[in-house]
Amino acid sequence: MPAPGTSAAPRDQRSAALARRARPAPMRVGINLLQDDPNNPSGAHWFWTRMIPEMARLLSPEEELHLLVSPRSRPLHQGYGPNVRYITYPWSNERRVPRTLSEHLYSPVRLPLSRINVFNTGMAPVVNFPWSLVVHIKTMHAFTASQAIPRLTRAYRRLNYPRSARVADAIIINSQSLRAEVERHLEVDPAKLKLINEAVDHDLFRPGDAGAARAHLRSYGVTKPFVLFLSSLWRYKNCEGLLRAWALTRDQLGDRQLVIVGPGRNEKYARELQALVAELGISADVIFVGGVPLHETVRFYQAADVFVYPSFNETFGLPILEAMASGCPVVTSDVSAMPETAGGAAVLCDPNEPGSIGRAIIEATGPGAGRLRDLGFRRAAQFTWAATAAGTVEVYREVAERRNHRRS
Repeated sequence: MPAPGTSAAPRDQRSAALARRARPAPMRVGINLLQDDPNNPSGAHWFWTRMIPEMARLLSPEEELHLLVSPRSRPLHQGYGPNVRYITYPWSNERRVPRTLSEHLYSPVRLPLSRINVFNTGMAPVVNFPWSLVVHIKTMHAFTASQAIPRLTRAYRRLNYPRSARVADAIIINSQSLRAEVERHLEVDPAKLKLINEAVDHDLFRPGDAGAARAHLRSYGVTKPFVLFLSSLWRYKNCEGLLRAWALTRDQLGDRQLVIVGPGRNEKYARELQALVAELGISADVIFVGGVPLHETVRFYQAADVFVYPSFNETFGLPILEAMASGCPVVTSDVSAMPETAGGAAVLCDPNEPGSIGRAIIEATGPGAGRLRDLGFRRAAQFTWAATAAGTVEVYREVAERRNHRRS
């Protein structure tokens, strides 16, 4: 019974208020998708289009994903389900400078309006007080392959990566090799680093009829058995080393072509490669296809005799697994993350030595090609987007729970 002259209502209201404060806030995760150019979708775009549907399947009814998109990029992210919503910013990476400014200046105002309590981004905004911060580091190229990064972009990343690592609640990385690079170049608490491997879209990348794939590729000028290079033509991808290796070993590889698939994002370097082909006298059997849609890349993997990925630096090297999943033997570099990703299922080479690259190609196209193909297929099967998504959602829940404890 309440004391004479008092009412039970204020006490009940106080109890209800305390109960509300004790109840954990529903997890609302903001995912920054603004750093991709909708006119030229990159690997990051394909990563998130596979991850978001898998993560959405794991959410409880009170958990939500809120995608940061621009009017140009929003049409590229549809059909993810009722627990996936949108926060519209004016620009994505088709206008890099305004996009960057909006991430820093608009986020502290806009994200609290959607009650975002976990923010997943590649670079921490200047102000981060309303949320737990998950920084997703997919590359340290500003430090490890700086010649591939424009000067202002390189300076911006070198300035902001250390700050982002310092204020982050968790940092998602995709390989042990990237862990070592992060620890080498940034002062970071090792407990923040969460290793979650990337994966392969097994519905798309799978073995197929090699003959049918070769017939399809005639429209690209591919008319013979071939060795495949598939990547954007950045310097650190080392297409130059492969061309020099081809010039050294083409006579030992029978009547084959070398097929180069990928956009020349560095136009100066792309012109240099064309000039090198002429200089080496290999124009007759080297074909530059250019960029192709993602669904077309599987035809190249299915038809190729071997896929060669002689990069100088990779934080993961997803094309290695895509080729393996498609039944294509793989040659890749013995440095950085590539041996880790290949897991003993590829022929390794020294990317600095064209002779080493050439010998690896000869080995991979020899009598052991069938065994290499089987090893690769089993290796690729170990990497699924369902597992990657589950690990990522677990990180979100972990930092959200820590935030709730701090506020209670």
